[in-house]
Amino acid sequence: MNEITVLDREFSIYITEDEIQSRITALAEKINDDLKERDVLFFGILNGAFLFAADLFRQINLHAQISFIKLASYEGTSSSGKIKELIGWNEDIAGKTVVVLEDIIDTGHTMERIIGELTLRKASEVKICTLLFKPEAYTRDIPIDYIGFEIPNSFVVGYGLDYDGYGRNLRAIYKLTK
Repeated sequence: MNEITVLDREFSIYITEDEIQSRITALAEKINDDLKERDVLFFGILNGAFLFAADLFRQINLHAQISFIKLASYEGTSSSGKIKELIGWNEDIAGKTVVVLEDIIDTGHTMERIIGELTLRKASEVKICTLLFKPEAYTRDIPIDYIGFEIPNSFVVGYGLDYDGYGRNLRAIYKLTK
């Protein structure tokens, strides 16, 4: 499918399933190499990162755990700028290496909130891994350790990313057509 409709919007193929899987393999290899011999806790950010987190975590060869937190900041096709914590933190992360798994980082507001919480909870080290990064929209100075794809500031759906809750089940990533 090169063109799709999600609700009332038209999208075209942007990143194929094969490209996504190939890049996830490369990210996992890098994380495995960088963090070997560490006790690592991965935090997937729901809902968007659930597919990315699952595919990446299956390729992690470390002493590792995974958990999920749910935050929300999108309304329709744009960031609301307000972050709501929907499901809290349950793990003791003091002294652990934490890898935050995000589907997409645009402004960085959500990541700033997460980093603040991890710092308060005394994580020994925090790494950020995102499938998609929008450098044109990024307004923070937080370093991002692992980036799958840099993309322009366009709205995308598929592979966990949604438009008003729809489109997450698509195997590829699609870009909104003007």
